[in-house]
Amino acid sequence: MSDFFPGSTDADTFDAGLPSLASTERITDASNPRGLLGDAWYGLRRTWYFWISLVLIVFIAAITIFPQFFADKETTSSLTGGCQLMDSLMPPSSTHWFGTDQLGCDVYSLTIYGARPSVITAIIATIATVSIGALIGIIAGYYGGWLDSLLSRITDVFFGLPVLLGGIVILTALGSPGLWGVIFVLVVLGWVGTARMVRSTTIEAKSQDFVLAARALGASNLRIMRRHILPNAMGPAIVVAVISLGGFVGAEATFSYLGLGIQPPEFSWGSIISDAQSVFFTAPWTLFFPALFLTVTVLAFILMGDAVRDALDPKLRK
Repeated sequence: MSDFFPGSTDADTFDAGLPSLASTERITDASNPRGLLGDAWYGLRRTWYFWISLVLIVFIAAITIFPQFFADKETTSSLTGGCQLMDSLMPPSSTHWFGTDQLGCDVYSLTIYGARPSVITAIIATIATVSIGALIGIIAGYYGGWLDSLLSRITDVFFGLPVLLGGIVILTALGSPGLWGVIFVLVVLGWVGTARMVRSTTIEAKSQDFVLAARALGASNLRIMRRHILPNAMGPAIVVAVISLGGFVGAEATFSYLGLGIQPPEFSWGSIISDAQSVFFTAPWTLFFPALFLTVTVLAFILMGDAVRDALDPKLRK
């Protein structure tokens, strides 16, 4: 705690009987504690991989929201006349930075525009899974008893289902490939981690003095969960959400690679990689650049999740 709330010491210097500037700043910091978010930001801005991941995420967000500022969409489809077979499998050059694919489409433009479906799928799935998981976790952890046992056993069943295999089975059985089919699969199979973490946080928080005091003052269960339990569960939920974003980007790419995700004429990183695998040894750039963007995006969210976890967990602070 002394690292975060330093106070004045005997070593503080004085000039003409007045505390020095450094001493004044320490006294001010001690009298104005930062709080949870302030402490988190204090830790984040001193973590080097937080800044690296932040720069990468800002870049990915920019090409997702404004791809037209980075590439020309006409060069991603033969329907618009932007792809010419005579330009098939051209290596990277000043004209085509990432080369061209089998149809003569610009790989750079494909890579830029392929980010949007993957990232949008991940964002929607993350919001839904964290919301559902947090709700189930709080209810199970707070009420306990038979309700906790029932919800925990249901959670265990879903926890044992592999996301990839389960997603393939569900998408194939329902015959509903596409963006919304992938989102449905990720939500159905992806809420478990949040639920388990929030449940354990809720069990720990409900025995704290501030919860017992609120209950003694007549606060309803709903108010206690909303005002006291939920804020304590936000930290773990945020960490899970950030890491899940990276995992869901990779999951969408996997399903699209297998032909169960984004369907033609739309495309994402996974479908681009799938089309490029047949010419990898003759034109490796068709696969390398989309795979590189996919890898960097997943890594950026994982690094950000690690940084947020370290900042929010007092046990991990140095």
